[in-house]
Parts: sequence; structure tokens; C-alpha cells
Amino acid sequence: MSDRSSEEELLEFLYACPVGLLECNAAGDIAMINPHAMQHLLPLTGSRDASNLFSALEQHAPELRSIANDFRPDTGKICDGHRIYVDLGTGRKVGSPQVLSCTLVKLGPDRLMATLADVSEQVVQERRLRQADTWFATLLDSVNGYATVEIDSDRKIVSANVCFTQLTGHDHLEVAGQDLDTVLGAEASGQVPRLGEQIEIAERDGWHLQEGWQQRAGGEHYWCQRLVVARSKSEMTRSGFFVVLRDVPQHNEGTADLQRLLMSDPLTGAANRRHLSQSMQQEQTHWRDFQQPFSLIVLDLDHFKSVNDIHGHPVGDLLLCGVVTACAMLLPPRGLFARLGGEEFAALLPRFDREEALALAEEMRKAIAALTVASSIGIVEATASFGCATIDEAQGSIDGLLALADARLYSAKRAGRNRVHRVEGRAA
Repeated sequence: MSDRSSEEELLEFLYACPVGLLECNAAGDIAMINPHAMQHLLPLTGSRDASNLFSALEQHAPELRSIANDFRPDTGKICDGHRIYVDLGTGRKVGSPQVLSCTLVKLGPDRLMATLADVSEQVVQERRLRQADTWFATLLDSVNGYATVEIDSDRKIVSANVCFTQLTGHDHLEVAGQDLDTVLGAEASGQVPRLGEQIEIAERDGWHLQEGWQQRAGGEHYWCQRLVVARSKSEMTRSGFFVVLRDVPQHNEGTADLQRLLMSDPLTGAANRRHLSQSMQQEQTHWRDFQQPFSLIVLDLDHFKSVNDIHGHPVGDLLLCGVVTACAMLLPPRGLFARLGGEEFAALLPRFDREEALALAEEMRKAIAALTVASSIGIVEATASFGCATIDEAQGSIDGLLALADARLYSAKRAGRNRVHRVEGRAA
């Protein structure tokens, strides 16, 4: 291999390297720099000398020049991950500063190599973890009525305090080594998010808190506040988690009634549009954070106007209530059935892919077709048309999801009604 080809390969490597790399002499004069390093340095230089590393960083890291000058060996690592806090004018009071990590290596008496990387997000996570540690320590120091559980990275219980026995009904000494999910029945509780998802969030943010129903060993349910805190063995290494459980009063009856009025359709008791919209936004967040799919079914009763015209609105209302009862019974634990308006409904199906949604829509179609309502002039029957779509098909857009499911619903109508539209053209 010729010297020329070696140089070309080096330049190619420097250009493609995802980390900022530059070479300079002992005074900081830059001989070679790749695009990533240039991207980090140029915004910092202003009127200063952009061709000299120490001059470019003079305002934000003046100590770097001294650190390099004080390093006496001819070769070796001068500093490793030295952090440079950069305020680019946005102001530290309104946002987190950009943080660069700088590593300097001395390759010879007058030759230095520097790497620059943006570690701003990493610093934010570290700060969150320190806040969580402080908050958690305060909690343990000042409160005794909490069940605390220490789990390892595989969710196996390392230890639990005496309150764990009182709160959950499981002996705190006998649960050591067991899976916390299994002990708490967490995956079957229908909570959003699940324990595993809480752990993922805590891994990312340092901690996560939620409330929901929990079940004691004897079968009794209680409203539980569950906090998961990431435990760090070293500054950046997680060695497990603390889980804090607290039996808290559920929302009082008045609040629950008000919440029900705000979230429910007054005629049928199904969720209203507002509740459906909020739930879809929550599932959209889960889709982004955990790549969990969800699907939407929209359905419309066929020729419902004739029911009201012939049998009267009270009979029509009974039919709408019957549709809600029949379809809600088929929902999965976290599913939501909503009335969009008139005779149009929707079912939100977390963790359902397209085929699962189509299968459930077919079950709902059959359930509605089996409905009968008595009127003064005879028996009223009903059919409905269905359209299904997944959030993946809509590329994460809620508006896109609604539009796609609605378009497929009307395709089912045009194809003859009383059917579930299938993209492949197969009718139910």
C-alpha cells in the first residue's frame, strides 16, 4: 500500500468518524480537523482564532491550555472526558447548556490529538438521577409507612422491608430472589404503564411515579402509588432499582363523578371524544418511547336514521346502548370504547396489531348483528360497517390514524355494509 493511499484512507476515516477529531501542536495550532470537530468549534470561536484549539476554547475552557502545558511526559493521555459547559446565547436560566466532552492525548513532544463530543443529553440524565437520589433519600429518612423493595437489573427481589409484608400480604423475607412482577401481579393489573415500562423510564430518567390498582396476596385490591428509582453503582452504571409502594386513598367519590361526567357519553356511558383523544395521545407516547403498536376500529351503524324514523328515538337510544354493551364486553383489558357522535363509535386497542384489530372488529360485527330491540311495531335489528387502522400505518400521526380508519369504514359501506373492510379486498 502506497503512502498516498494510506493518507487517503486516513482522511476518509477522519471525515466519516462520528466523533470530533483534530490534531494540533503543543501550542494548539490545528494541523488537521474533521467536520464534526469543526461543527463543535466554529460556534465557539467568535472573533477568536479558529485555527488554534486553545484559543477557540479560551472563553469556555481556559484551563485546557494549562492542563496541556502541565503534562510532562512525551506521550500519554492528558485528560479524559474533560467537560466544557457552553452557553451559546440561549441563557442557562431558560435551558440546559450544551456540554462538550474533550479528551486530549499527547502523541509526541509537539503533537496532540483531541476528541470532542456533545454529551449534553448525558449530563441532563445524570442531573435527573442525582435529583432522584436526593428525593428518594429524603423519602426514606422521613417516612416509615412505605413498603420498599430493592430489585436487581433482572427485576429479582434483593430485599424488602417489614412494611412490604403489611402492605402486600407477602412475607418480606420469603420474597427474596423472586420476580417482583410475579409477586405483585403487576403485568396482570392493567396498569399504564406496566412495571417493566416504569423500569425502562426510570432507566432513562432516573425515576418514575404512577398510581393504580394493586392486589394483595389475599386478593384484596387497593389503590397504590408506585415509585421506581434507578440505583447507580457508579456515576453512570445502574445496578438495579428501588421500588416504593404506598397505599393511598383513591380519588373521592365527588371527584370520580365529575371525572366520569367529563369523560363519558351521557346516553350510552361509552367514553366520549375527549377521553378517546387523551387516551390516543398516551398510546402515541408509548408508541414513540417503547415501540408498542396500537390500533383503532371505527364503526358506524347501517341505516340507523330509518330506525329513529320508523320506531322513534327512544328505541334508537336503546339500540345505541345495546351496541356499547355488546362491544365493550369484547374489549381487551386496556381497550377503550368511545362514541364519536350519533351512531358512530371507535375502539382503541393498545398493543393490538392490524390482524388482531381485524379479528376483534369481526367479533364486534357479529355481536351487533345479533342484537335485537323490541318496539311497539316489532323487533329492531342492526348491522354495522367497520374500518381498522394501526398507528404504524399512519406513521405515528393520530389525525392520520383517524382518517385512515374512517376511509376504510366508508369503503366497507360502499362495498355493501355489514362488513369489516380489509385492505386486500377480502370482505368479512
